[in-house]
Amino acid sequence: MQVSRLASKHRPFDRFETQAGCERFEKMTHNLKVTGFKHRILAEFSVPGLITLLEEATHNANPGFDWIYIDGSHEASDTFLDGELAWRLARNGSIIVFDDYHWNAQPAESPHHPRRGIDSFMTLHKGEYEMLSGAKDEEYQMVLRKTTDMNIGFAFNHTSRYQVKKELLRDAPVNIALAVDTAYAMPASVTIRSAASATAGRITFYVLDCGLAASDKARLRESLPEHRSDVTLVFLSPPESGLTQELGPIWSKFDLIQALPVERALYLDADILVRKSLRDLWSTELRDKLIAASPDVGHPYGHPSQKSGRIPYFNAGVMLIDLTRVRLIREDIDRTSREMKDSYFKDQDALNFIFRDKWLELSLAWNASGLGTYANMAHQDREHLKLGEMKDPSIVHFTGPLHPSLATLSTLGCNRMWLNPGGMPEPLDIPTGQNGGKRWRRGLHGKVGRVLPSMKR
Repeated sequence: MQVSRLASKHRPFDRFETQAGCERFEKMTHNLKVTGFKHRILAEFSVPGLITLLEEATHNANPGFDWIYIDGSHEASDTFLDGELAWRLARNGSIIVFDDYHWNAQPAESPHHPRRGIDSFMTLHKGEYEMLSGAKDEEYQMVLRKTTDMNIGFAFNHTSRYQVKKELLRDAPVNIALAVDTAYAMPASVTIRSAASATAGRITFYVLDCGLAASDKARLRESLPEHRSDVTLVFLSPPESGLTQELGPIWSKFDLIQALPVERALYLDADILVRKSLRDLWSTELRDKLIAASPDVGHPYGHPSQKSGRIPYFNAGVMLIDLTRVRLIREDIDRTSREMKDSYFKDQDALNFIFRDKWLELSLAWNASGLGTYANMAHQDREHLKLGEMKDPSIVHFTGPLHPSLATLSTLGCNRMWLNPGGMPEPLDIPTGQNGGKRWRRGLHGKVGRVLPSMKR
């Protein structure tokens, strides 16, 4: 068996004790030296060799391989096990080659034929790869291209508690929470569709209904990718005694703390475009903090009306929340929210007061706001911000009255059809006028699925 990094490292596996094995070893060593690339040979059986690489990968900042070749035992169970362990080392887009798929020395359905193990492997990972070769009898090998992100899925004894938790979260279902009313139903459909299209694996969207019409709910359901059975949408009702009923929809994110039926959630505002997988954000270890958020680009240290000095201030449009621990202070949260109902930035001011020393700072790539507008304006409060993190952001947040121009978004690699989903010839950011919303939705549902893959990665 062989796994390799393209133009980087080659790590083959075989036993080299027989004369034929020694000859193969000498030939392989010679060929690897000729390439001039760094290489290493692990003279191990495939399983212990793969386990060694998996353990090393947990400490590697850029783990994984781009090309994997599996050719060893013809036993179906061995082939399946080699394939499964190698899969966990395969990056998104990597090529995996199973040799002997059409081997004729044993019946194909026999447990002594690799095909039975390969077919079982492919059934297990259906929807996570593209078949490149192997369907025809003359195609001796089964060749797959992986289409999901690399995930080892387990840790080792010496791994820290935080690493273990991060690894488990990486493969866990992602819970995404939104609070939406009729006015934001259209942009929320963009948030949902883009998040689902960019993120592989199980996802549940929990939408707090802040006054949605039946037609709004139908359109939000239509925003889910048609081919993804692992993506679901659940509508929640605000609690009768909650802040939504008392203070209005702008305070609805506080009611999610009580309404969500999960222990951890990623909250997203309804005016967000997700450009890259949310898996890394979801697996962020909060350690001793209650939430994680990005600094507010417009007001990194809050605003004068707070009268609280220069205290780091986060944007509440993207928040990773430990609901189990946050619920322990729910009474304080509700009381503070009522006391601050007239504050300048309402819920965001209250959240910053409540979590002022309890939030973990995220990269601005997870909440890029002010693109092409106030983020480009020099100000002493922004001098410490790593604004370069927003050059290729994972999440674009359309905050405030000023939104990025067409030219600004185009530099991020956004397709013109995305910016103008209705397909009109005029360069509009969002269709306007009496039927603008209908034209946007109609274009969105028909085309967004084809647009996202063309965005810059």
